[in-house]
Amino acid sequence: MSDGPIVSGQLKKFVFRGKSLNNGDTRGDYLEVVIPELLSAGYSFYTWPSAPLLAWYLWSQRKNLRGLRILELGCGTGLPGILAAKCGAHVTLTDSVALPRSLQHLSGCCEANGLIPGRDVQILGLAWGLFLSDVHNLRPVDLILASDCFYEPSQFEEVLSTVAYLLDGTDSRFLCAYQERSTDWSIEALLQKWGLKGALLDLDSLSESSGIDYRALVGDRSLHLLEIVAV
Repeated sequence: MSDGPIVSGQLKKFVFRGKSLNNGDTRGDYLEVVIPELLSAGYSFYTWPSAPLLAWYLWSQRKNLRGLRILELGCGTGLPGILAAKCGAHVTLTDSVALPRSLQHLSGCCEANGLIPGRDVQILGLAWGLFLSDVHNLRPVDLILASDCFYEPSQFEEVLSTVAYLLDGTDSRFLCAYQERSTDWSIEALLQKWGLKGALLDLDSLSESSGIDYRALVGDRSLHLLEIVAV
């Protein structure tokens, strides 16, 4: 997969506000994330539909993010990870090592939000399913994030094997937001193969607790938030 030519694009603004799940105090609860998007370039140059949903969930949990070691896989423009970093987490953003222009664009997305790569966030190219030293050095991690990483069925096992390696022997979690594109696609057998188990989060309950309607983010898309842990 090529990361395409660099072209002119647009600036997309995501605004997060409202109470947290921990208390009803809304004072000062506001965050703006700006993402430069290149709509006619490759996959990773614009924000995919599931990323705002995952970012919304992280925002609802923002009081718990400070100090966490967070890794985002296949992050594209990095919306969820950038939000987590702005909320005080120690964040490593990763995308394919084969897409250098995408990683360069990711750096620009961070800088657009006042985050300096190498200081405020770490950026790394990875190859899913290959357990090289770069992957080993990512451990330990408290929380792994991904949005729309279950897009190509041929890559499902590469994603989950990487997650299984990072979660092995820990009580860390993998949070994945995804769009249901086919009822014939399933990761259940792969979860069992790699010693993982998953559960869908109740978005309606989370929406009621947070005071933010997630449906305004997803529209008529069939989006889900999955939590995966090691067995």
